Parts: sequence; structure tokens; C-alpha cells
Amino acid sequence: MSGHEEEKLGKIYDARLARRLLHYLAPYKWRVALALALTLLAIGDAASPYLFKVAIDSAIDPVVHHRLALGAGLHLLGLVTLLYLGALLVSFAALYGQVRIMQTVGQRAMYDLRTEIFGHLQALPLSFYDRTPVGRLITRATTDVDALNDLFASGVVAMLNDAFMLVAFVAIMVKMNWRLALLTLAVLPLIVGVTWIFRNSVRDANRRIRVAIARINSFLQEHISGMSVVQLFNREAKAREQFSERNRAHLDAYKSAIKAFALFYPTVEFLAYLAIGLVFWYGGGRVLVGAVKIGVLVAFMQYAQRFFRPIQDLSEKFNTLQSAMASSERIFKLLDEPAPAFAPASPSALGGIRGSIEFRNVWFSYRGGAQPADEDWVLRDVSFRIEPGEMIAVVGHTGAGKTTTIQLLLRFYEIQRGQILLDGVDIRELDPLELRRHFGVVLQDPFLFTGTIESNVRLGTEEISPERVEQALREVGLGPWLDTLPEGIRTPVSERGATFSVGQRQLISFARALAHQPEILILDEATSSVDTNTELLIREALERMFLGRTSIVIAHRLSTIQRASRILVFHKSRLRERGTHQELLAQGGIYSRLYQLQYRDQEVRAGVPRPDLSAPLAAGD
Repeated sequence: MSGHEEEKLGKIYDARLARRLLHYLAPYKWRVALALALTLLAIGDAASPYLFKVAIDSAIDPVVHHRLALGAGLHLLGLVTLLYLGALLVSFAALYGQVRIMQTVGQRAMYDLRTEIFGHLQALPLSFYDRTPVGRLITRATTDVDALNDLFASGVVAMLNDAFMLVAFVAIMVKMNWRLALLTLAVLPLIVGVTWIFRNSVRDANRRIRVAIARINSFLQEHISGMSVVQLFNREAKAREQFSERNRAHLDAYKSAIKAFALFYPTVEFLAYLAIGLVFWYGGGRVLVGAVKIGVLVAFMQYAQRFFRPIQDLSEKFNTLQSAMASSERIFKLLDEPAPAFAPASPSALGGIRGSIEFRNVWFSYRGGAQPADEDWVLRDVSFRIEPGEMIAVVGHTGAGKTTTIQLLLRFYEIQRGQILLDGVDIRELDPLELRRHFGVVLQDPFLFTGTIESNVRLGTEEISPERVEQALREVGLGPWLDTLPEGIRTPVSERGATFSVGQRQLISFARALAHQPEILILDEATSSVDTNTELLIREALERMFLGRTSIVIAHRLSTIQRASRILVFHKSRLRERGTHQELLAQGGIYSRLYQLQYRDQEVRAGVPRPDLSAPLAAGD
């Protein structure tokens, strides 16, 4: 996965992105409002130094200097202590409620966002996945969403808390003694400068961390998926070396961030204690001459210590905010990826279909647009018709356009010119979900999901009973294997069915198509992954599957298609030949040459004369 997008940091605050993010908080606005209201109750830190001042100046000092009776002093001291404990309890309850509310809101908002991302990914065309690395999409739904969770759950309200506490501290200190307040704030310019340097250092370190994580994710995805190739060619040492380089870059980036934090916090602490020292020196002198009460000095020293904690927190939250802005920009870029409106406003109803298929002068290019370059056309002026219940075969060299015809029929891509008709209705007038419901497809590379054998056959279709699942598995020849499994159809399936053989995975995909009983069956190189014995096992099942259904078989093994009522031969993006097996052999064209290339050794052994294969194809072939 390329790390270019991960390098983008964006602004610290982007009003346009912030407005879009607020959309995800809108369903929980009253909870957010309550959390913000609780900020006003989190007064413990702001009130406690002032209460110390009251206790010293109004109770302790008067009693010590015999200006107040001991009983009255103790009574007042008790009241102040109760107020102090009450303020702490209110602050504790407010912060507890705030954290609970915002953590819950953050998780719910992220649930909604992840659900929207996954739903949008399902709506995007296959052409989007042709150009987008899978690792990047996974990062959008995981790492980037987590960055937004940090902002929602502990960022926004925490920053408001810190800002409120700073304002409260300044207001109280100025009211108590404006000279000591100015002295306390004297180091603030230094704090701002240090914070600016820290923010830039951490910003650069975070960018490098994101790039390193993106590269590690890409490397892991690629090498774990291709572990068999790595081990087959003894690439373990080289792969470890390459991974170590990427891992080292991540370590170095994190070390830079750690260094920045290690310097920032002690520096702010040092400046905070410097402010405390200045207050102690100046305020102490003012106490000695009677210009300032000792309780005011004690309160100021506590306020000076507390004043710089929110500044430290805000510095961290600025990084959280910046990361969230960058992540939201990448997420919204994905969500803004246009999902084509495949479903018309008023789709035609299919109901029960007969299975008639017709391609009329179809032109298609994966490049898109109305006028692709001449060399970009994958299909050129293709026309053919399949009658209901007919079995046809599609053959041709790799890249001739065979699989593309199937993808167009299922509306995974949209054609640039021509029409594709199902029972006389243009498929562009149909809802794609309704259209695909009538097709059963078995692909060359069968895909199994984590779950059970039963769930992989049913794929969520509740109408398919467990009995029907088992019957379908037995009809494709998996009965003996199924009998050896203690849990039968409820046997767990690991990721992609890794514990099953290629043939077993392919047969399960055959059973999946059979169990859904589609009106139209498509086999795309479906027997290329099974051995000859397994292929013989499923031929009888295929005969039953083909019976009464329109069937399209794409195959390289010409032995599997000789019973087709018609064979369509594609060559260089065009439909060049059509006819039965015997008719095409008699023509001596492209199909005949493909057949001879596959079976010439067998024919030579059988004494069949072999034609001159070096002869060039006829014009137009």
C-alpha cells in the first residue's frame, strides 16, 4: 500500500471537515450537551486553592494571632473542609459522567461511521477495487476511525474542560491579586514557544509513524497472503530483512515522538515551578510587609502549579485534533467516491424469468468514458443470443474477453455502447440486486468465508434448509468426505477455507450454486482447479444443474464443453466463431487450432493426422 495519503497531515482545524464530523454526533446531541454542561460542575481544581486561602486567612491565621476564638476557628475550618470535600465529590461525579457519556457517544458514532464505510464499500463498482489497494481500505475503517474516536471520546470535551479551567484560574487569580497573577503568567510566552516547538516535532514524528504503519500493513498483508511462495523459494531471510527495515523506520519515528514528549513535559514542569518560585519570592516579601495575606500566597502557589497542566493537555489534544482532521479527510474522500446509480428510479420487474440472454452490438472498455482509445476496447461489437434452457460455451485465448462478458451480464461494469437483454429487457432497467438473484456463478478461484460449511453454502439465504445444504453437497460428490467430518455441515471453515483442499473448496462452491437453484448458471473456469477424478465426480451433478437452466460455461479445457449446444469463440476482443463442436472443427479456424493444440499428442498417439500448426490464421482470425 502506498504511503502517500498517510503523509498528509492537513490543518489543525478544518471547519468544513468539522461540520461533517458533527453529523455523526447529531443523533447523540442531548448526551453531548449534558457532557458539556457537566464541564461547569468540574470545579474541584478551580475551587480548592481558594478554599485553602479562606481556611488560612479566615480561620487558622486569626486563631494563631488570637483574633478569633479557637471554637469559632475550628467551626469555620470544619465548614471549609466540608465545602472542599463537596467540591471534590461534585468534580469527581461530573468528570465520571462526562467520561462515561463521551466514551459511549464516541463508540456509537464510530459504529455508525464504520457501518457507513462498509455499506459504501459494498456499493462501489469493481473498477474502484481494481485501482485501490485493499490495505488502504482496511486502514480507513480501522486506524482512521480510531483517530476520530480519540477526538470524540476524549478530545473535544477535554479541550473545553482545559479551556474552562484556564479561564477560571486566571479570573480567580486576577480577582485575588492582579500583581501575583501577572507574575504567575510571566512564563506563559516561554510555555507557548516550547509548545509550538513540541507541536511541530510531534507533528513530523506522527507523520513518519503513519507512513511506517502503512508500509508495515502493506508488507504484512502481501507476505502473509503469499507465505507459501515465500517458503517455497526460501525467501524467509530476505523477507525478515525487508520487514526489519520497515519496522526500524517505525521504531525510529516513535523514538522521535518519545524524545519530544520527554523534553516537553519536564520543560513545562520546570517553567511551572519557576513561576511558583517567583510567586513565592515576590509574594513572600509582600506577606512580610503585610501587603498580602499568607492564605493568598498559598492559594497562588497552588494555582500556579495547576495552571500549566491544562496547557500540557491542550498540546496533546492539538495533535489529536490534527490527526483526526487528517483521518477524516481520508475517510470522507472514500465516502465521496461516487457509487454509480446502477438501479434505475423505477426498475422493471422480472418475476419468474425464462432465461433468454442477448448481447446487441456491445462495446466495452475498462477505461470508461464514451470514447476510449482504440487499443483499450476489451469487447468490440459483440452480438449473440442464448435461448432459454440452452447451454453455451465461451472459449478463447487469455484476454480475449470471455470473463468480461459475464461481468457485464451481472452489471459489475457498465457497457459503453450496445445493449444486454434478459428476457427482452435491457438489464440497465433492472435493479442489480434483483438481477443477480437469478444467477448462480461458480468461479475459477472459489472464495470461502470464515464460518461453517453450511453458512458458506447458504450465504445468508434463510430459505435454504440444512437438509437442502447437505443434499447439494452430496450431489456434487462431497458425500464421502462429509461423512468423515464429525460435525458434518457445521464443520468450521477457517479464513478462505485454508484447511480444505482446492478441490474441496471448488466443490463447496458448486454446492452453493446448486442449493440456490438459480434460473441461469455460469461456470467461469470452474473445473480448472480440480483433478480429473474430481471433475468426473461433478459431471453428473453438472448435468442435473444444467437441466432446464440457461447455462454459460467458460473453459480452457475444451473437453468440458463438447456437449454445449453452441460454442462462442472470442479472439482479440471480438466474437469470431460460433457453432457446435463438430461444426467448428470442420471450419478449421480458431477453435480447431485451439483444440489441436490441446489434443495433438493424444491424436498423434491415436494415429490421427495432425495439421500444420505453423500455418497462419486466416484473415480476420
